[in-house]
Amino acid sequence: MSSPPQNVASDEKYRFEIKDILEMEMKLLEALDYYLVVYHPYHPLLQLLQDAGITDLTQFAWGLVNDTYKMDLILIHPPYMIALACIYIASVLKDKDTTLWFEELRVDMNAVKNISMEILDFYDTYKIDPQRGLPEDKISPVMNKLPAKA
Repeated sequence: MSSPPQNVASDEKYRFEIKDILEMEMKLLEALDYYLVVYHPYHPLLQLLQDAGITDLTQFAWGLVNDTYKMDLILIHPPYMIALACIYIASVLKDKDTTLWFEELRVDMNAVKNISMEILDFYDTYKIDPQRGLPEDKISPVMNKLPAKA
């Protein structure tokens, strides 16, 4: 029987590293004062879609929200803004005119469009598989309708 390669860490060393990681994790939690609440965009998404009268976009917009968890958006932007960006993308892709509704909200459309650009940049950067995400022929029209980041 052959011995393990020399560059593979021993079990003892590996356990020691895990112990250190767990200790640092506790220090991090203490520094955050154990405040780990993260609000999700799903509830505002459903409310906003209902308010706009476009509940037929729910499944598509929900999928976009799911994909935002592959980015750091949830840690940077309020949940309702992420929901609005996903509704914006879904409405453009599904040819739903939501211009008046967005105007009635009096929301900062530059912020909504910037978040939308971040989402679309993610799809563009990682060339999401058409079977699992938005195909390239759907990304380009939306990208063309959005202004450059403010």
